Amino acid sequence: MDPINIIIGLNIIATFGANIGAAKKGFKDKIGVFKDKPKTYLQTLPLVLSTVTLVVMIISLFQVGTLEYKAEKQTIRIIGLGFYLIFSWVQIWATKVLGDNYSQDIAIKKNHQLVTNGPFRAIRHPQYLAQILMDLGGSAATLSFIVAPLALIQIPFLFMRASLEDKLLEKYFGENFKFYKKKSGMIFPFIG
Repeated sequence: MDPINIIIGLNIIATFGANIGAAKKGFKDKIGVFKDKPKTYLQTLPLVLSTVTLVVMIISLFQVGTLEYKAEKQTIRIIGLGFYLIFSWVQIWATKVLGDNYSQDIAIKKNHQLVTNGPFRAIRHPQYLAQILMDLGGSAATLSFIVAPLALIQIPFLFMRASLEDKLLEKYFGENFKFYKKKSGMIFPFIG
């Protein structure tokens, strides 16, 4: 197997291990911990797209749905690998910083707090930035012509989800959130 694909495969295993606690917590959160949880397709569609992208990424590690690996494409693959590795761990960092406020759902928990430290200092939704750049990086690293369109399809839904989360946070945190919003970007630093 290709060395870049081995590194991606090992990183997938490592990030699964790092995310297992958040995943367990997400399942437990389904039972009565929410103060407000809007009903919308944005609760599930981005998660489904991200899961499908991950499955296709794993399949692409075996060079299924990829361009031929040639020496002249090695630089783009290495740059993609760098993005994939860095942003897969940024996503985990953001989840860990959220702590008990983390949820797979767009929701306000009963004891919810506004988190403005760590990666949230500059960006209100660092997990979505990480998801976009991780998937695009993974697509470049594997030269997958299937992961690339899936990554691009996710982008507008992640922006819509972030916008809905912002509205919910503003509803519950009022002036504190408005002040935080002025100091931070929505998905990209200093933008939105």
